[in-house]
Amino acid sequence: MADATDPRDDAELLERTGSDPDAFAVFYRRHVDAVLAYFAVRVRDPEAAADLMAETFAAALASARRYRRREAPAAAWLFAIARNKLTDSIRRGRVENAARWRLGFEPLALDDDDIQRVTELVDAAREPRATAFLERLPADQRDAVRARVLDERDYEDIAHELRCSKWVVRQRVSRGLRALRTGMEEA
Repeated sequence: MADATDPRDDAELLERTGSDPDAFAVFYRRHVDAVLAYFAVRVRDPEAAADLMAETFAAALASARRYRRREAPAAAWLFAIARNKLTDSIRRGRVENAARWRLGFEPLALDDDDIQRVTELVDAAREPRATAFLERLPADQRDAVRARVLDERDYEDIAHELRCSKWVVRQRVSRGLRALRTGMEEA
């Protein structure tokens, strides 16, 4: 059984998915709550959020062999898939199930406990404490994190507005998120 305390980094887990099925299970456990919260906050429907989460991980599993460590961090790669699934679902007016269907996954059926879990994730994502920590960041990091994470803008757009390169924006977002995570863990 895969263990969430596995010492391998996310990139290694994705790279080993083809030869070690437990590797993807560890990757899934590390990121499932964050991906589910991402969708829950945006679609405000627990069942749609769960479907989008399942479709995202199915697509990630199906394309794990194409992941390249040097192109993007594994979590960023996963959230790019999530963003694409969300965009597609909005455009089509429904959640696709193509990746799950190709892999032979059964449709999700949520019970009351599952719906409660999604609701708790939404509440945690909206937690005032996170906003307070965001306000404590240096202005350049705070602005970059707000634009990228909360407003879901792309790096090019943010870079143009802030009059810097997209690589500088990426660095500010990365540093800001790291500081937020550290601050919230210490609290």
